[in-house]
Amino acid sequence: MRLLSGASLVPCGLLLQLQALCTLGLAPHARGQLCRTRPTDLVFVVDSSRSVRPVEFEKVKVFLSQVIESLDVGPNATRVGVVNYASAVKQEFPLRAHGSKASLLRAVRRIQPLSTGTMTGLAIQFAITKAFSDTEGSGARSPDISKVAIVVTDGRPQDSVRDVSAQAQARGIELFAIGVGRVDKATLRQIASEPQEEHVDYVESYSVIEKLSRKFQEAFCVVSDLCATGDHDCEQVCLSSPGSYTCACREGFTLNSDGKTCNACSSSSGSSATDLVFLIDGSKSVRPENFELVKKFINQIVDTLDVSDKLAQVGLVQYSSSVRQEFPLGRFHTKKDIKAAVRNMSYMEKGTMTGAALKYLVDNSFTVSSGARPGAQKVGIVFTDGRSQDYINDAAKKAKELGFKMFAVGVGNAVEDELREIASEPVAEHYFYTADFKTINQIGKRLQKKICVEEDPCACESIVKFQTKVERLLQALTRKLEAVSKRLAVLENRVV
Repeated sequence: MRLLSGASLVPCGLLLQLQALCTLGLAPHARGQLCRTRPTDLVFVVDSSRSVRPVEFEKVKVFLSQVIESLDVGPNATRVGVVNYASAVKQEFPLRAHGSKASLLRAVRRIQPLSTGTMTGLAIQFAITKAFSDTEGSGARSPDISKVAIVVTDGRPQDSVRDVSAQAQARGIELFAIGVGRVDKATLRQIASEPQEEHVDYVESYSVIEKLSRKFQEAFCVVSDLCATGDHDCEQVCLSSPGSYTCACREGFTLNSDGKTCNACSSSSGSSATDLVFLIDGSKSVRPENFELVKKFINQIVDTLDVSDKLAQVGLVQYSSSVRQEFPLGRFHTKKDIKAAVRNMSYMEKGTMTGAALKYLVDNSFTVSSGARPGAQKVGIVFTDGRSQDYINDAAKKAKELGFKMFAVGVGNAVEDELREIASEPVAEHYFYTADFKTINQIGKRLQKKICVEEDPCACESIVKFQTKVERLLQALTRKLEAVSKRLAVLENRVV
C-alpha cells in the first residue's frame, strides 16, 4: 500500500496553492465523504512499556481511535486487531473479534498499559504467528486483502527486530514504524517496509502523535476517479482528486455558489488589487534544507500572481527570536525580482516568536509607508513549524479586526490551536496543517467553488489552467522533499 500521500476574493493562483495544503492536512476534522477505504487486515502493535506514562498511553489510544474512525469496518471490509506489549505480549483483541466500528472503539478505550520492558521483536513475532494467523481468519480472506501492521514504540528494544521484521515482510505483511521521543531510529528503519520514507514516522512526543492519524487515514483511502465513473453532479467540468472531485466551468462561464452549476460571464473587469505579505518561520527547528524548500514554495506562489503596481504586490518578513523584514510591499515590481530576493533570503535559525512577528505585520507591513495601497485587499500568509514562544492572541485578533485576510499554514510540530487563532473566518477555510511534507502531493479541490465569487466571478481566469500548473509545481516540490528525506536517512545510517 503506497501512501496517498478556504475563502473570499483573493488571487486565484494563491488560493489554489493554499488549497493544496488544505488537503494534505485534511481540513480540520474533515475527510472526504466520497473516499472509501480498501479492505485490510490491520493490526496495531503498541508499546506500553514502563517509559510510556499512563497519560501518554491515552494519547496512543486516541491515535488508534482516529485511524479506526476513518475506516470502513466490517467482516468483509477492514478488520482491526490490537497487540499490546512490554516485557510480555498481550493480544487485546484479534482481527475477528469486532465487526463494527463502535465495538472496536469501545474495545480500544478499555486497553490498559502493561508497564514493564520493551520486547518489540517478540511483539512482531506474535503478530506473524498469532494475529495474522489462519486461526484468526486472515488466511481465509482474499489474497487481494492487504495485511498491515503499525508498530508504535518510544524506546530501544530489549530484543532483535531485524530478522523478525524481514520474516513478516516476506509473508506479505506491510510494516509501518512510528517512533516517539527518545526512540532508537535505527530500530524504526529495521522494522519498516520499503520505501522507508513512506513507512517510518517520528514525533517528538506523544502529545502530537494524533496528528499522524491523518497520514494513515489517507493511506487506507481508495483512489477512485469519480469523474470517469460519472459519480458526480457537475454541470460542465468535473475535476477528479483521490476519492473526491470538484466542479469547474468551461471558458466563458463561472461556477455558481452551489459549486455545481455554471453561469455565463457578463463582464471581465480583471483581477483585484492585492497586497500579500508572507510571514515565515525561520527558527532552528525548520532546518536549513527545509527552509530552502519553503523559499521555493513561496516562489511557486509568486509565479501564479499577476505582479504589477495595479494588481498584486508582495512583501516578505522572516522571524525567529526577532523579526526581520526581508523586503516591503512594492519594492519589487516583477516576479523575477521578487523570486531573486526570496532566494537570497538567509536563514535566521533561532527561536519562534510568532506573536512578535504578527505584531510587526499589524504595525508595519500593511502601512502606506511600507508600500501598502489604500483600497487593496490585505492578505497575510503565516508559515510556522512549531509552538510560539510568546503570546499570539492579541496581535492575531488585531490583524483580523483591521480586515486583513489571514491564512495560517502549519507543518510538523505546529500547534493547531495557534493556527486557528491566527486564521480568518471561516477558520476551517483559512488554516492548513500537514504532519508530513511527503503528503504534499495530495491536492484537494475544496476551495475551487469559493474562488472569485464574492465580487466579480469573471475576474478569475481559467481555474482549470491554474489547477494544472499548481499540480505540476507541487509534484516537483514533492520529489525534492523525498530526495531530502532520503539523503537524511543515509546520513542517519552513517551516524548509527
